[in-house]
Amino acid sequence: MSEQVLAQLADVLAQRKLADPGDSYTASLLAGGAERIGKKIGEEATETAMAGVLGDKSAIVAETADLWFHTLVLLAHHDLAPQQVLDELARRFGVSGLDEKASREAED
Repeated sequence: MSEQVLAQLADVLAQRKLADPGDSYTASLLAGGAERIGKKIGEEATETAMAGVLGDKSAIVAETADLWFHTLVLLAHHDLAPQQVLDELARRFGVSGLDEKASREAED
């Protein structure tokens, strides 16, 4: 997914925060708050994992798109930009996953 698409989608999501929940699924999801959004992310993560287990490539793509979309809704809810996630991924690039995880655990 290109950064441009993410930025465009983030703009739409910011607009949906101001929209009537009766007029938009996304506006209603945002109005439901972090708990409702989190439950939806959990549902989409499960569906993505199951598509992966079954090996259905078109379902994997579709479910991953749903998961990413709902995760972007969570970012919008908390006034976070997708670029912040991309920056974090860039920071981690080239760092051992074990080392990166250990550094986060050391901070806790």
